[in-house]
Amino acid sequence: MRFLRYLLALSFALLFSFLCIPTASLASEEEIVVPEISTKNFEIPESEAMSFVRALGAGWNLGNTMDAIDGAGHKGGTSLETYWCRAKTTREMIHEIAEAGFQTIRIPVSWHNHVTGDDDTIDPEWLSRVREIADWALEEGMYVIVNVHHDNHLTYGYYPDSEHLEQSRKYLGSIWRQMAECFQDADEHLILESLNEPRLVDTANEWWFDRNSAVCQDAAACINELNQLFVDTVRLSGGYNATRYLMVTPYAANCESANPDWFVLPTDTIADHLIVSYHAYSPYSFALDLKGTKEFSLTNYQQTAEVVSSLNAMYNWYVTRGIPVVLGEYGALHKDNLQARVDLTAFYVAQAASRGIPCLWWDNNAFQGSGEKFGLFLRQDLTWPFPEIVEAIMKYKLK
Repeated sequence: MRFLRYLLALSFALLFSFLCIPTASLASEEEIVVPEISTKNFEIPESEAMSFVRALGAGWNLGNTMDAIDGAGHKGGTSLETYWCRAKTTREMIHEIAEAGFQTIRIPVSWHNHVTGDDDTIDPEWLSRVREIADWALEEGMYVIVNVHHDNHLTYGYYPDSEHLEQSRKYLGSIWRQMAECFQDADEHLILESLNEPRLVDTANEWWFDRNSAVCQDAAACINELNQLFVDTVRLSGGYNATRYLMVTPYAANCESANPDWFVLPTDTIADHLIVSYHAYSPYSFALDLKGTKEFSLTNYQQTAEVVSSLNAMYNWYVTRGIPVVLGEYGALHKDNLQARVDLTAFYVAQAASRGIPCLWWDNNAFQGSGEKFGLFLRQDLTWPFPEIVEAIMKYKLK
């Protein structure tokens, strides 16, 4: 009987071990090929700013890490770093990302769980940890982007409407000032980004900018004002901040709301040092919709047109005017469809690069389960479970 229990226990242990293997390692035996992509030669203005973003090359997001939050509980401490991604960031991780060919790392950061007092003083330990990770990447010769991420809420942080504008100005002004002071001695490889996806959370227009809606027009105007406060605050903080490249974001980081009819670039004390940031998970049904299709075809015009439409808009609105654009987040959900994801990645990065736009893959270290599996780099063992996706990025990245 004891031997039988032993066999049962061993069987369950082996089954559990198998189930815990990241699905990324259960790759198909089919040969995965990075496709050949041909693109139109778009004219890219020659300027210091355009040369700067060209150097960003291929980018990667340290997602679900320093941006993790604990609701409105305001439980601080550096333990939140592992709350969502289950992996503490190490210098070895950053080195492996650089070794793979990524030239830029975006470090999304949420701050509201780490502030105290009426002046929203950031916990020095949290700020120091953000700086430590950024320094590891800077020491690798990478470019680093640090932002304000999941702080968009009605009762804490900021909310982009007129009713909450003063609250938002007070909170963000304090956070941006402390961020700028923390990084004032970091050179031009350090980029500060104003906001992540500023939007009217929990409303019908949270992810849809309706240009005919007075509510959306108000939100866009508030975001313009907050972006101006961001630039003014950073520029006054001294050191390299006087000339640092800064990224500013439209409503929900959507292409539609980046239209110059609604999105106004801040005035600046130095010319041509602002970058427009936006996000795109296209085609949506394939890339982001958990219940959507797992198929992507380079010959499906409807799918490819959805990718290039936003790239064309950002190119025409900004790049042609010498204003650099960065695609701060993109990617495609893992749906056991590796070849399709490789095809999309190659197409996306090639099309963006031809328009002078660098791309940063959103990596949340998620490989299992039923949620948003955007994992690319398995942080627990420093491996790339989908090397063909990385190959596609490196083949077509902005050079």
